[in-house]
This record gives sequence, structure tokens and C-alpha cells, in this order.
Amino acid sequence: MTLCYVYLMVDRKAAAGLSRLEQVLTAQQSLAAVTKWPLKNEMRSPMPARMILALMLGMLVLPACQQDEPPLTTEGAISLRERAEQGQVSAQLQLGRMYDMGQGVPQDDKEAVRWYQAAANQGDADSQSRLGLMYATGKGIPQDYKEAFRWYQAAAEQGQVSAQSSLGRMYDMGQGVPQDYKEAVRWYQAAAEQGTADAQSNLGFMYVEGRGVPQDFKEAVRWWRAASEQGHGDAQSNLGVMYTNGQGVPQDYIQAHMWYNLAASGRRDDDDRKMAAKNRDSIAEKMTPEQIAEAQRLAREWRPKTGSQ
Repeated sequence: MTLCYVYLMVDRKAAAGLSRLEQVLTAQQSLAAVTKWPLKNEMRSPMPARMILALMLGMLVLPACQQDEPPLTTEGAISLRERAEQGQVSAQLQLGRMYDMGQGVPQDDKEAVRWYQAAANQGDADSQSRLGLMYATGKGIPQDYKEAFRWYQAAAEQGQVSAQSSLGRMYDMGQGVPQDYKEAVRWYQAAAEQGTADAQSNLGFMYVEGRGVPQDFKEAVRWWRAASEQGHGDAQSNLGVMYTNGQGVPQDYIQAHMWYNLAASGRRDDDDRKMAAKNRDSIAEKMTPEQIAEAQRLAREWRPKTGSQ
């Protein structure tokens, strides 16, 4: 039986300029021994729209965006701009976000950058993280990984969780900074401990590969489980592989089938969905009808958690 293994989370795959990176392993193979596609030259390619969308969606979960805001009246918009021009950080961030998303004003990336920059210069961590994203994706400003790194670092050091995850990715991929797996692990860990599923998924991969940390399948399972319980598709597929092979956990085809099934049903990417479904169907060939029914029941009853560790 051949299992397809999700090599990287969505933004790491896209950052490498690839639509999909996968590893192939059998139940007898070690994850660490799998041959991977080369990344060195691919990483110079432009960042695709898929990554930009994934990053923008990720930014929507920043604390500053968690509360619903009523639409601004004309007078309110004028007042907000006046306060922003007077140097009020919260107004600058809000105005930048409005231009960024086209909410209440015409969408304008350059204006978004202008106001994020103003607030970032005053030390606002959310604005620094958003400005880092604009530089990383080339929105409203020429793409510049070094500037992206600089602003992500400023925000991350203040504890801004999205920036910590992004900073880990930049160290991991060697974007704007020399590649450093230990630093990548450090920042993934910081974000993962605050419940960020993408960082948890990436941290699990670092433990599987032994990048920046000693190889440890149990730790990989721990972090993939934390991300999986939040509904992270890549982590769910990877957790299924670990249960299939008995790596970091006792071999359990029911659990493997359940996680593959969840990954297949929740994925937006068609290739990844097909890959998870293929793994599910492959493991089903080794299961009894009763075991399959139990796995399907578990998948139906599963509910996501928030901020799991």
C-alpha cells in the first residue's frame, strides 16, 4: 500500500513556487528517509496568488479584527482620517485595514501600506505584522523579503502571534534572511504555543524531519494533533500517516481512516483532497467493515477545537 504524504503546509508549498509537494512512503518506510523534490531553485519563483490568499485569510484572525465593527458613516470616516493624520495609532491601523480590504473605502493597496507604515513606525505590532505581509506579497509596494523580515521580526518580538509564525516561515525558507532551522523552530514554537494551527503544523514537520531539533515522531504527533483538532487539513493528513505507520503512536487504522476522512472532506485544494481520499481508501483495504464503520462514526462526531495545544 502506497501512502501520499503532505510535505508542507499550504503557504510553505506555495512559497516554494509549487502547486503541491508530496512525499511517498510505505508503511515500512521511515518518514526521514523519503526522497523530496528539490526546492533550491524553485524558491526564487514569484509568490503565487494561492499563497497571497492564504496569508491574507490568516491575517484576518489578528486580535484587531476579531471584533465586528459597524460600517462608518461619512462623518465617521472623516473623523477616522483626521485622527489617523493626527498620529492616533489605532486610527491608522483601522484606516490601513479598510484600504487593504476595501471596506468603506475603495480598495487601495498603496494607501493601506501608507497607514500600516505610519502605525508600524510608532511600534504597533499588528501594523508591523501587516506591513511585513505587504512586503512579503508585494501588495502596494515592491516585494522585498528583507523588509518583510524586518517588520515581522519587530512584531514577533512583541509577541504578535501571526508575525511569529511568518518569521518562522522566513527562517525556514531562507527568505530575507539566511536559512536557519533552529530559529524557524523557535518562532514556530512561540506561535504554536499560542494555538496557531499553521505554526503547529509546520513545527510537527520540523520534528519529523529533524530540522532544527532532534527527530522526534512523538513531538511531531503532538503538534500535528493540536493543529488537526483545529481542522488543519495538512496536519490531519499527516496524522493519518503516523497512525498508519505506527510512528509516534501505536498503529491504528481506525484513527488513520478518521483523520484521512476529515482531511478529504475539509480541504479546499482539490489535489490535496484527492490525496487524502486516496490514503483513506488505501487504508480501508486493510480494515474490516466494522472498523470502517467505527472510523466513519468518529469522523461524523468530530468537532474542531480552538487554540489547541
